[in-house]
Amino acid sequence: MTPIDPGLLEILCCPETHQPLSEADAALVEKLNRQIAEGSLKNRAGKALSETLDGALVRQDRRVAYAVRDRIPILLIEEAIPLAS
Repeated sequence: MTPIDPGLLEILCCPETHQPLSEADAALVEKLNRQIAEGSLKNRAGKALSETLDGALVRQDRRVAYAVRDRIPILLIEEAIPLAS
């Protein structure tokens, strides 16, 4: 898991709620990647994810994560990954 540049992370926010984002810990990324491998993880648009995550950014309320691939956060509302409470 490659970390996001701290300066960039400081200015990023959720495009929907504008809440701050933080890097997901390795355990969460591993859990999400397991769900992707099982074919059970869907984004907010209802599309099953097939590509594993390099990392993820989690919204402050911990309800949504955004994929990070090749050190690039995918900050599109329909691509958000709902997190179970």
